[in-house]
Amino acid sequence: MTNALVPGAAARSGGGAPGRLAGRAGADGRLAGRAGADGCDPSLRLAVVGNPAGRRVRFFQDAVAAAGLPPARVVPWLDVLRGGARFTAGETVRLDSPGEDPDVDRLLRGVEDTTRVEGTGLWYARFTSAVSELAAGVRAAGAVLVDDPGELAVQFDKRLGHGVLRRAAVPVPASPTSGHDAPPVRGWDDVVRLMADAGTRRVFVKLAHGSSASGVLAVETAPAGRVQATTSVERGPGGALFNSLRVRRYRTEREVASIVDALAPDGLHVERWLPKASSGGRVADLRVVVVDGRATHAVVRTSRSPMTNLHLGGARGDLEAARGAVAAAGGRWEDVLGVAERAAAAFPGTRCLGVDLLPSSDWRRVAVGEVNAFGDLLPGLTGLPGGGAEGLDTYAAQVAALLRPTAPTPTAAPNATTSTTSTTNTERNATTAVTGTPRTTTALRPRPPGTSTT
Repeated sequence: MTNALVPGAAARSGGGAPGRLAGRAGADGRLAGRAGADGCDPSLRLAVVGNPAGRRVRFFQDAVAAAGLPPARVVPWLDVLRGGARFTAGETVRLDSPGEDPDVDRLLRGVEDTTRVEGTGLWYARFTSAVSELAAGVRAAGAVLVDDPGELAVQFDKRLGHGVLRRAAVPVPASPTSGHDAPPVRGWDDVVRLMADAGTRRVFVKLAHGSSASGVLAVETAPAGRVQATTSVERGPGGALFNSLRVRRYRTEREVASIVDALAPDGLHVERWLPKASSGGRVADLRVVVVDGRATHAVVRTSRSPMTNLHLGGARGDLEAARGAVAAAGGRWEDVLGVAERAAAAFPGTRCLGVDLLPSSDWRRVAVGEVNAFGDLLPGLTGLPGGGAEGLDTYAAQVAALLRPTAPTPTAAPNATTSTTSTTNTERNATTAVTGTPRTTTALRPRPPGTSTT
């Protein structure tokens, strides 16, 4: 890597000690035994780009240890951003989230106070530039990058990701900002106009490059000019915006407009607010993890607010109750999972995706809210029955996939220059029924082991 975002830091790397999940994951030798039975190479050398002190790296190292492999070499995101990352021939390199490190966040967003909401546009530009240079360094060293960097760039732009899903006939909420050629949202006046053009009074306004519900506003309008927005954004002195763990409501158009206008320079995505299902008297949606084209893990997320993120007061719900609700509505759980697999298949160069599913209020239909490149942080969650990862957490499932002798075949990564096709009948529907759609158990084609996606 040559063009560092911040100059002058020497390279650092190192393995991580197995942590608290290693004993449980390795108790029955499941991963190591399966690897040997499949005839794969137990000498696989792994490197993980992440934050060394973070939970994600620790959980991944636990899974690596449980598989009987030597620890993955850790390449800190700080080294990547400062131009000091190095790779060696034969390594398999996995990218993990740059989150959970204030110093990394400061470098990416250009803000001193990491609780601020603003700066996601700069974060995206610096992150995608760093990933592109990292991929070039991996390729030049003769190593292999697990996931396609072009697809990662699309996944971290909600407008582009929505457009890719729509063109793939995956059910998504209607959006006037979908795809690379959608008009920019310059502020609140544009949001009002887009809502009027669409004939809707309820939308989600999201930061195009946001995550963890940062900057998300659930906006409702009513006759006589009444406006309300539910959000975790806290307005500070002088108009500064901060992320808060408390969801709050702003009940005047002036307040809502000021927040939207402040966020607009970073890029905004607007989509129709679909009425969600409920479980136990709380709003409910689903996070489904798809590994190598197959839905391996699922969790119900419930909340008393429109945002179901666990850090905002959301809670894990009853998965069996959700399956029962789908069946009671005349649907099939396999078809719910099939929608998540179809969404992941739109990104064939990505080995693991977290897919957010939005069941309709009667559990008869389901849409994809968005896909999450790093949507696998679900501690303690083991695999779905029949999903190929029974008894494994999301990280162990990914290590098992890396040990398999075949992997998905990538195609050209969707990007900001991909043309948009005309809207199909399927795309016009915000959701798809969860009956009559056969689930594909192998969404992607095999490729020879060791083939790079870069």
